Amino acid sequence: MAEWISIIIAGLAVLLLLVAGYHAHVTRRIARRAETLVPPPGQFITIDGNRIHYVERGAGRPILFIHGMGGTQFHFTVPLFAQLEGDFRLIAIDRPGSGYSTRRRGGPVTPDEQAAFIARLIDELGLEKPLVVGHSLGGAIALALALNHADRISGLALFSPLTRYVEHSSPEFAALNIRSPFFRWLVAFTVSTPNAIKYGPQTLEFVFGPQQPPADYAIAGGALSALRPSHFYASSTDFVAAPETMRTQETRYGELAMPVGVFFGMVDRVVDFETNGAWLEGKVADLQLEALEGVGHMPQYAEPEKAVAFIRRMAAKSFGA
Repeated sequence: MAEWISIIIAGLAVLLLLVAGYHAHVTRRIARRAETLVPPPGQFITIDGNRIHYVERGAGRPILFIHGMGGTQFHFTVPLFAQLEGDFRLIAIDRPGSGYSTRRRGGPVTPDEQAAFIARLIDELGLEKPLVVGHSLGGAIALALALNHADRISGLALFSPLTRYVEHSSPEFAALNIRSPFFRWLVAFTVSTPNAIKYGPQTLEFVFGPQQPPADYAIAGGALSALRPSHFYASSTDFVAAPETMRTQETRYGELAMPVGVFFGMVDRVVDFETNGAWLEGKVADLQLEALEGVGHMPQYAEPEKAVAFIRRMAAKSFGA
């Protein structure tokens, strides 16, 4: 009897290895195809062992763009850069591990750590006190940058920012809530990419709703670059690590002594407007809050002209022009 149990267990183990191997092969094939269709459009800089992909355009006072969890620099360069590059030096990064950037083992993970890393990046790129534009989790990182490295930047223009600790996240984030680094790696390099394709329509509905993503979002919008397994691993790592910073950070916003603007869709399904946007009123001394009726989590796509005008207003306040 014991012999048969051992044979069955061995057979199941072999079957699991075959299934995992198949999914790993599919993941590699899809990732290579995605990289061919959407190659990195920018350049690279290595800082502390992290190889960072960034796009730079224009000339003038600098504006630095920090994307959210699961995002890439495309979330800014596609809808906004053409309307701003004539007047500013624009830099949009793929955060460590995301898009075409890599994050070394032990690299920056929490919003505090990523903010410290971005302060280093500002120095390395020679950006003189940029205005920082942050979206979603990128907004939380931008706020950490303003709280802990205020001398490096001039102001904040935040799009749908995460500003508070969230104890119970939305069910749509369940796939990212992988506490074990080993299992996170295993999921990333086996089933994450096929699942991203399978559940893509539901994910886009959650992120963009009630608006629709652009028709060319997959290629011209750069979405395929997020199919790489390392991108999933980074997104899951960011999700698990964020609460460590947010629990303390939300108590410190009264310390902010620079212009802070918030551009927020009132029907955001990803980051709640009332909890993370309206809540800031009275807590940030120089807050400029612009709420958009009927707009979801991607206001830069839903209202690009208003988004550009918002950035220009915050640039004028931050740069004293």
